[in-house]
Amino acid sequence: MAGYFVTFEGGEGSGKSTQIARLAAHLRASGRKVLITREPGGSKGAEAVRHIILSGLAEDLGADWEAVLFAAARADHVAELIQPALAAGDVVLCDRFHDSTRVYQFGGRAAQNGLMERLERAALAGIYPDLTIILDVPTAIGGERARRRRGDTSADRFEKDDQAIQESRRQAFLTIATAEPDRCVVVDGNRPVEDVAAEIRAIVDDRLDARRFEAIERSLTVGQS
Repeated sequence: MAGYFVTFEGGEGSGKSTQIARLAAHLRASGRKVLITREPGGSKGAEAVRHIILSGLAEDLGADWEAVLFAAARADHVAELIQPALAAGDVVLCDRFHDSTRVYQFGGRAAQNGLMERLERAALAGIYPDLTIILDVPTAIGGERARRRRGDTSADRFEKDDQAIQESRRQAFLTIATAEPDRCVVVDGNRPVEDVAAEIRAIVDDRLDARRFEAIERSLTVGQS
């Protein structure tokens, strides 16, 4: 059976890394092979681009050029890591993917959607998430979490943006979820970690069970024909 691709999205400090680790432990305990990865980064070539993006070196080039860099990193990530893992039947859990580019580089700029769509087609090569978990946390709370997480280190290219920008990103993620309800599920991340983890486990288990039953039904149909 083909693998299953789950992406995690949300604003700064939404708890994606924590929840990915907990979900991975749950899936591995049930006997599934799991790959954890992230964006920007994941593969060797994409990790090199990650430094350029998060350091802010590309910021002066503008959001469009940042999007091009993300697309280049994503194309390498998909080809070198994600696609082979899915072909092997693994569950892939990715911390951010194409929705983050939609939000961070193209949020609220409908006139640029043509560029966004072209970059997506080129970078993804038909590999879209089966499920996207959007962790929704109030902007002020997420910002405080991010500050505690990084301690004395400097904020990265996106963490440093003000609260108004962060809130616009939060709303953009929610808009994507509304537009693609079959793929996206919004989870309230402003709760105890284990409560959030339990909800995510239930969502993913239900989706994987449904996919397994569909595969069984298809095999029975083929056998009867």
